[in-house]
Amino acid sequence: MAAAAVATGADYGLENRLTVRHMFSRGAWTIAFGLAMFLINRNDYPGPAAHILIALGLIGAAFIAAGMMMVQASRVERFSARDRILDALALTGEERVLDVGCGTGLMLIGVAKKLKAGRVTGLDLTGEGEAAKENAKLEGVAEKVRIDSLETPKFVYPDNHYDVVVSMLALRHAGESDVREQLVQEMFRVLKPGGRLAIYDVLYTGDFAETLRSAGAQSVELSPVTWPWCLPTRTVAARK
Repeated sequence: MAAAAVATGADYGLENRLTVRHMFSRGAWTIAFGLAMFLINRNDYPGPAAHILIALGLIGAAFIAAGMMMVQASRVERFSARDRILDALALTGEERVLDVGCGTGLMLIGVAKKLKAGRVTGLDLTGEGEAAKENAKLEGVAEKVRIDSLETPKFVYPDNHYDVVVSMLALRHAGESDVREQLVQEMFRVLKPGGRLAIYDVLYTGDFAETLRSAGAQSVELSPVTWPWCLPTRTVAARK
């Protein structure tokens, strides 16, 4: 799927871009500092200078390796996670779907490609809606996609409106815990009875599961934890 995105010219960016940048810069600066210390002290203190260089070099290499792993997660694992969720949802193609926090459109467009008469609405939480629209055009699904901006945690959609509600790597950016809780409650509110919900995110997935259980969700399940961005990541799935 990642290769297909490149072939169409669609650009879904990197997840945690600032953290990735910090990993690479910290790695480079750590190695540079170790090298500088070695060059300054190698004549007077060759043994300690070499030990410092090795220690700082290993730390710097660890930062760089973490950054590379995060890039790989965005280029490969993110697509794989999306496809696993879509496979589990087993869309018929007729559904009305809501993607909360659509970002540049990775999940949004993945859903759209599965739809026939159905349509998918993306809620833009980060101001990347125009990028998502452009990617939808490049992927050939613009006519199946609608993007709305979200100004408050309260959705404008009526109760029991969507067959499927999804969110991918978005809710943790939405605000404090009360805001995240309200967003999950709203996701459940607009879901039709018998409808399916899936949230793929880091750190707060246990909280999302408890919010859904408290709201009356059925079959709330948490996937095993993975660490693609050096953070605990898993999927919460539920039915209404």
